[in-house]
Amino acid sequence: MPRYFLELSYKGENYSGFQVQENAVTIQSEVERAFKTLQRDEVEMTGSSRTDAGVHALQNFFHFDVPFTIQPRQAYNINALLPGDIALNGICLVKDDAHCRFDATGREYKYYIYGHKNPFLADRAYFYPYRPDVDKLNEVAALVLGKHDFTSFSKRNTQVHTFFCTIQKSEWVQGGDCLVYNVAGNRFLRGMVRGLVSTMLKVSRKDDYINAFNTILAGKDCNKADFAVPGHGLFLVKVGYPEGYFETR
Repeated sequence: MPRYFLELSYKGENYSGFQVQENAVTIQSEVERAFKTLQRDEVEMTGSSRTDAGVHALQNFFHFDVPFTIQPRQAYNINALLPGDIALNGICLVKDDAHCRFDATGREYKYYIYGHKNPFLADRAYFYPYRPDVDKLNEVAALVLGKHDFTSFSKRNTQVHTFFCTIQKSEWVQGGDCLVYNVAGNRFLRGMVRGLVSTMLKVSRKDDYINAFNTILAGKDCNKADFAVPGHGLFLVKVGYPEGYFETR
């Protein structure tokens, strides 16, 4: 049976997350509904990266199997059935055993904060009415580079085989009106990016900020970290796959 990858982007403010949930509107439920309307049949999809309620994505993927051929131009028809805050960016035929989650080699996220009231950022960044020390934030951000056990930055009841992740990029940069935390790694745990952002903001206001963060990281206890920042400041920017992955179909 042919397998397809579907690439999409979305604003998450109106949804209870990415994955299907009972009695809740999610990104997956809206996309599956659009396909059912067009194809007059159920289509079960698997997502590459789960995002929480309110979180946005510039790129995310589903894969699915259907017993018929889908033409790339059908993306136009599906987009017409999707809400305005979800966009289907492409459909691609892939190998029968391709898996959008397990084959992904990495993911990149950005978290946006701003310090002056701005109604045009209110749904896409976190209003943080303090003046953070960017140098301190970057010192702390560098502590997570490489391979670490991130148990402290994973929400409870996360069903994974390991809490180890390898981080290749972790930095705070000024981007227009926002201060942006940019992080990329081979994998991320549930709530991990928001936990890192919130904890970094909190410890950077202390004198012993390096020791404070290292103690939390080494403690492997999510009760010691902070997860208070809201989802609407977080963007899944990119999901990476091996070179030539989409050409081997």
